[in-house]
Amino acid sequence: MVLVLGGVVLDEASIDSRNLFHAAPHLKEAAAHVASLPPKVVSPIGLLYLHQREFAVTLPQDTENVSLLGTDDCSTCIVVILRHTGSGATCMAHVDGADQESGITPLISRIQEVSLGYANGRIELHLVGGYMDPRGYSERLVISLLHAFHKEPVEIDLVFACIGEMNTTIRGGLAWPIIYGVGFNVKTGEIFHATFPDKGPDMALRSARQLTGSSHLMDMYDCTLGVMRVGPYHYQPLRGVNLWLEQTDDFIVSQLSTAPEVELPHFASKIRTALKYMRDHPFPAVTVFQDNRPRYFRRDESGAWVHMRY
Repeated sequence: MVLVLGGVVLDEASIDSRNLFHAAPHLKEAAAHVASLPPKVVSPIGLLYLHQREFAVTLPQDTENVSLLGTDDCSTCIVVILRHTGSGATCMAHVDGADQESGITPLISRIQEVSLGYANGRIELHLVGGYMDPRGYSERLVISLLHAFHKEPVEIDLVFACIGEMNTTIRGGLAWPIIYGVGFNVKTGEIFHATFPDKGPDMALRSARQLTGSSHLMDMYDCTLGVMRVGPYHYQPLRGVNLWLEQTDDFIVSQLSTAPEVELPHFASKIRTALKYMRDHPFPAVTVFQDNRPRYFRRDESGAWVHMRY
């Protein structure tokens, strides 16, 4: 029972997001401020972009490689950000409900691992994303995450939450998310509404992993080496992939989105790109991850991620 709110250890995690904001008006005020600001367009320089079911941890000393963590395309998903106040170590994860119970522990373990040697410091938690969707996906995910953090054996201070009603607006009689994407400045601790025109390397491959049902959160970065890694992961050849590709965009959105009414315009094209990748690489162990090794990337002189042998 170690989820902390306003310096007080909670007896139990809040039942829902409304109760959370009722118990902590300061969270509501901070969320309203961030949600009121327009999104910043983030360049790829210094950015480590995270796809759904991915996470990364880095330190302020690593800003030559990663100064910003970011993710977007969140409708019913939640972005989890953890920061150690002593070391400044920061973790970001894009969580969709597939593995939130067992997936939280590795995030905390990585934060603690890179913070060894910093005697003082607490772990702060930020939650962003989700909205009051009609099917209740986001709310169930929020509740599950709060309970998962509450069961961890280390105190975790919930310091920011732009979720649920605070990330919901009404347009055309429908509830919509306000924030689909979020950035976090590793050095300053600033959290902000963001969009990412350049999402980094291997996005078709990374999207394919999500489509194949791999549920665990994948660690994407080694901050001691400044190296980004993708995979390895494997999937079986997708039956009927050409049939999927023949369908309309509306059909793809209706069948594969948890919030089709408010999905972003590029959702279907992203799915099509992933499906084509899976069609072209039906056996990734053979054509993509030779010798069962990840694909590694490092920064070049211009600051772009480039493929490397490691």
